[in-house]
Amino acid sequence: MRAKVYFSRTITPEKVVELYRALGVALPGKVAVKLHSGEKGNQNFLRPSFWKPMIDTVQGTVVECNTAYGKAFGGVRDYTGEHRKLLEYHGWSRAFPVDLMDAEGPDLVWRVEGGKVLRENHVGKNIVNYDSMLVLAHFKGHPMGGYGGALKQLSIGCASREGKALIHSGGASSDNVEAWNVHAEQDRFLEAMADAASTVVRHFAGRIAFINVMKNLSVDCDCCGVAEDPCMKDIGILSSLDPVAIDQACLDLIYAAKDDPDQAHFLERVESRHGVHTVEAAAELGYGSRDYELIEL
Repeated sequence: MRAKVYFSRTITPEKVVELYRALGVALPGKVAVKLHSGEKGNQNFLRPSFWKPMIDTVQGTVVECNTAYGKAFGGVRDYTGEHRKLLEYHGWSRAFPVDLMDAEGPDLVWRVEGGKVLRENHVGKNIVNYDSMLVLAHFKGHPMGGYGGALKQLSIGCASREGKALIHSGGASSDNVEAWNVHAEQDRFLEAMADAASTVVRHFAGRIAFINVMKNLSVDCDCCGVAEDPCMKDIGILSSLDPVAIDQACLDLIYAAKDDPDQAHFLERVESRHGVHTVEAAAELGYGSRDYELIEL
């Protein structure tokens, strides 16, 4: 049976909640809400006010992890102290309970079953304090992955600093300095993302849901302190219980936007990084399907 992906061209906080309810699930217990809280200086990330009705609906806790890059790459989220200050500055910790899951070690190490590249994934240890997860992804481009959506939030987003280093180096190193000196072959990096994401999906099996918002469509990620302004027009909101299907549907909607004069610019970012390969690898690992039914609401 094809995966169901719900879609609306209306982008409002209230419509996010409507598309979540269309899934027909109630996430149980303590809900971790994984989203991108935005790098210092980034202008494109979706603000707390946009996500508030959805997060309040599930009474969730916003969860994040430290990054594997620092000031040399224009970021301040690599260490707990400055990361927490930025979460406060951006308004997250004023609006919601916030958990920096790897603020205190040691990392939780999960085995990757049947992985293409990784044999283990390092995640913030606090992830086990949650009964379910809601992934709120701002779909956009990405300097390394080509695009960022649900699979990126599951992989790099839930990984600790060491886990991020392991993914970015294609499994070569979990050291945050050494990893950036390793130039992993591009498909190997994308497959490492798919491997890491698999561990989170399987941990929360039957207790996880996904929402992607196609708004502020820059070729750059919310992790970029200096990001290019959005190029394409906003497209809509999608929801699904399948992380592979929802990312594939977003890519298909980009390809379908032939009347958008900046489509080619966005697609150049996706295709030059072979971004679809993350989706391909995730489908091959068996925790989602590229075959879906798009249901417009």
